[in-house]
Amino acid sequence: MNKYVTRIKPHFEAELREAERCKAQRDSAGSFKHLERAHVLGQSSTRLHVMVHLQMLKWAVQNGCRGEFVGQVGRIAGAATKTAMGLVPQGNTGGSNVSPFKRMAVPEDLAAIIAWARR
Repeated sequence: MNKYVTRIKPHFEAELREAERCKAQRDSAGSFKHLERAHVLGQSSTRLHVMVHLQMLKWAVQNGCRGEFVGQVGRIAGAATKTAMGLVPQGNTGGSNVSPFKRMAVPEDLAAIIAWARR
């Protein structure tokens, strides 16, 4: 595991835990928001990138969101095959409501974590 992944993983996992906490409180929108934040943190690692898209796929099934389900199937394939080549748009939140090619602004708190992990 490279240094970036080692450093980012606890923050990534914290976002996944927050997604689960929101799910337990029946806050599906809050749950997905934390999955999106985990996506921003983990998208530079093939393993983490695929993992968060699988969680988004699971969220889509649990919430009966057919469009999100279909979108995540394609994103899982892309994450598995394109991440190692660096073909990930920075800040993209990973949901099917945005193009998988669109660069997006990274929230300040996540940008600080990413910058620290890359040092």
